[in-house]
Amino acid sequence: MKNFTQNSKIALTNLRCILGMILMIALILPANSKAQSSPLPLNLGTSGNFVALAKTGISSTGTTAIVGDIGVSPNNAASITGFNLVADASGQFSTSSVVVGKVYAADYASPTPTILTAAVGDMETAYTEAAGRTPDFTELYTGDLTGKTLTTGVYKWGTGVLISAGGVTISGSSTDVFIFQIAQNLTVASGAIITLSGGVLPSNIFWQVAGSATLGTTSDFSGIILCKTQIDMMTGAAFKGRALAQTAVTLDGNSVRISGNSSNIPDLSLGNSIRIYPNPSQNSMTISNSSGIQMNALVVYDMSGRLINTIDLRGMEQERTIDLSSLSSGIYMLHVQSDDAVATKRWVKL
Repeated sequence: MKNFTQNSKIALTNLRCILGMILMIALILPANSKAQSSPLPLNLGTSGNFVALAKTGISSTGTTAIVGDIGVSPNNAASITGFNLVADASGQFSTSSVVVGKVYAADYASPTPTILTAAVGDMETAYTEAAGRTPDFTELYTGDLTGKTLTTGVYKWGTGVLISAGGVTISGSSTDVFIFQIAQNLTVASGAIITLSGGVLPSNIFWQVAGSATLGTTSDFSGIILCKTQIDMMTGAAFKGRALAQTAVTLDGNSVRISGNSSNIPDLSLGNSIRIYPNPSQNSMTISNSSGIQMNALVVYDMSGRLINTIDLRGMEQERTIDLSSLSSGIYMLHVQSDDAVATKRWVKL
């Protein structure tokens, strides 16, 4: 009986120790180790119709390739520079050789001014909603996300956020939502990659930035930026999402496109859905599409990764012949893009 009582006391003591340890661990665990339910996505309203939207201007240097509509309001078309705009006969929009979509400005014909005013208002409303969400995580990693893995939730920093060359991983499912509230600047270093894991969609990632957002040279960024000031994309930066700025958007030889339903862009060439022939060829080649997916654009790069040209493929059915006689002889990489997929092909110009 004495041994039984003594063993019971020992067991009770051990249980208390275990419970105490569990409590201590719960108190000291980092915020991102807690399981979180996904927040609701933000409502972009009609601003979600634009891949780039700004109030004071959109400018481009170098050879930029944009898939989607862009717009500026209340400033007029003179604040859209570097695009060699061609006015449509309707007067409601312009086109550009580097934009697979339409270009809108506040001084274009009705109903464009009304549409843009509504879109800018919706952009500002979405920004305010993003800033007002109750955070799940605060001041995580003191704002340096380099090398970290983030799960679903609302994140808040009273400082700026840095993503250095080591990049960051955003992990979750295709329905998980991520909202990042940044009180100062968002800085993405040159070569940094936003890696999406588990099926996360760029359309479910929202970066609410009170300062400016800078995407470094050759960085690869995913998500929707709602920026109080300016969004700057440095040379060669790739952007999958939407750039919505309350001042300006500046581009320099960037690839900018809407990513709708997939974070890991499938390579259609694996299924031989996209064919390029003849290859090699001298002056032209034909794109054949048996996928049944509507293509948006053909983007041509040289072997150094320099963007050469963007060709509109909207309306393409099964085949389209492209005149590439202006290109110098050499090897090129061709990206055939839809909203949610890209086929990459190597083509030799004789």
